[in-house]
Amino acid sequence: MADEFYVRYYVGHKGKFGHEFLEFELRPDGKLRYANNSNYKNDSLIRKEAFVMPAIMEEVKRIIEDSEIMKEDDNNWPPPDKIGRQELEVVMGNEHISFSTAKIGSLLDVQSSKDPEGLRTFYYLVQDLKCFVFSLMNLHFKIKPI
Repeated sequence: MADEFYVRYYVGHKGKFGHEFLEFELRPDGKLRYANNSNYKNDSLIRKEAFVMPAIMEEVKRIIEDSEIMKEDDNNWPPPDKIGRQELEVVMGNEHISFSTAKIGSLLDVQSSKDPEGLRTFYYLVQDLKCFVFSLMNLHFKIKPI
């Protein structure tokens, strides 16, 4: 139980193009699951799965630990609204957090919230995680090898 680790991130909304979202999760067994759904210009659901090495798991843990997100609380963050929602769930050892907030358009939204420090931590962690996952997916599913 002490070395249990799981991360899930979701951002999405329901609009004129249906349910559009981006979601990824990293499971304890090393399985990385990614889904991106957009109906804009007749795009379709993209689903990808890959297993990652323990070093990747350790790097994601380090990113999360360094962010100190486990100390935050989403009670004073903007609640999900018609523009959309974001969710972040992390299980790290005996700690489990689950955040839900509105989509963040820019740092201006962060600054004007009731908890700018906590929301800034969330904002930058999500940016780091998305960048990391996009890089992993692009490397793993590259059509033309380097």
